[in-house]
Amino acid sequence: MIHPIRSAAILGAGSLGTALAKLLAPKLDPLLLVSIERDCVDGINATHHNPKYLTDVALESHVRATTDHREALAMPLILFAVPTSAVRSEARKLRDLGLPATTPLLTCAKGIEHATGERMSGILAEIFPENPIGVLTGPNHAEEIARGLVTCAVVASRDPQLTAALQQLFSLPHFRVYSSDDVAGIELGGAVKNVYAIAAGMAHGLGLGDNAVAALVTRALAEMTRLGVALGGRPETFAGLSGVGDLIVTCFSEHSRNHRVGLALGKGIPLDEAVASLGMVAEGVPNTLSIHDAARKADVRTPILDAVYAVLYRGQPAAEAMRVLLDRDPRPENS
Repeated sequence: MIHPIRSAAILGAGSLGTALAKLLAPKLDPLLLVSIERDCVDGINATHHNPKYLTDVALESHVRATTDHREALAMPLILFAVPTSAVRSEARKLRDLGLPATTPLLTCAKGIEHATGERMSGILAEIFPENPIGVLTGPNHAEEIARGLVTCAVVASRDPQLTAALQQLFSLPHFRVYSSDDVAGIELGGAVKNVYAIAAGMAHGLGLGDNAVAALVTRALAEMTRLGVALGGRPETFAGLSGVGDLIVTCFSEHSRNHRVGLALGKGIPLDEAVASLGMVAEGVPNTLSIHDAARKADVRTPILDAVYAVLYRGQPAAEAMRVLLDRDPRPENS
């Protein structure tokens, strides 16, 4: 029997954490946001608005914020909605505080750790080897989730009972959730697409036109599938929500931070200025390093990833990177 989840803690009160609190408030009471940002915590508790992220979103009165991770320990579910670079440190805090081995953990962060090449669920499994661990991903921009716009997502876990409970929890009239048992595949799709969003942004910034961007995104799907399968995912997963679905929204949406970074680079704006102008984390920038390393270790051909890496970390101009892509030798489409 699947027991419904009635309360939870969300680690991170950024855009994603705030959006998830708005989404889940009708089903969870109490609902706790845990953040290291004192101004966000104080603002949420005083006004039911996050003063820094998604500032126009009104949170329900039973959504409370804290800087004390100990308050999360009693919750029956903990969601990780922090940047990928903070997942390990946040998990260690909970471990050191004595998180019960029975508490399910759900990662909503999209990326691969640079130092280890580990996926987010792998980090959690390393630190919490006995806890049930799930993944939520898909074409899920926080801005639209918070506004109650129609969204689809996919959840996965090696624990079928947790998968079913998460699918039940997240299923709402405007939020449709599918399930998967390909944990590696759905995580890799969510991580790798960020790099290709930067490439699409660069193409837009260079004014290459819709034909070029459509071709780039199509070839990106082939490339991310090739890489994802080499890293442990199943090919059909990349034709789903965490693959092509997330790729489309991230490459074309005005909400995509990675696309906006690429757009700035295509217009000749330096990387540090492009990132600073966001005021938030663009996961594709650090993830390009980790995914490029993973691709080289797996010996997978990734010309688009290589082009983004050259722009971000070798100082190659975006126009030159695109020229190199187009100058490659002809080859069959399905190879």
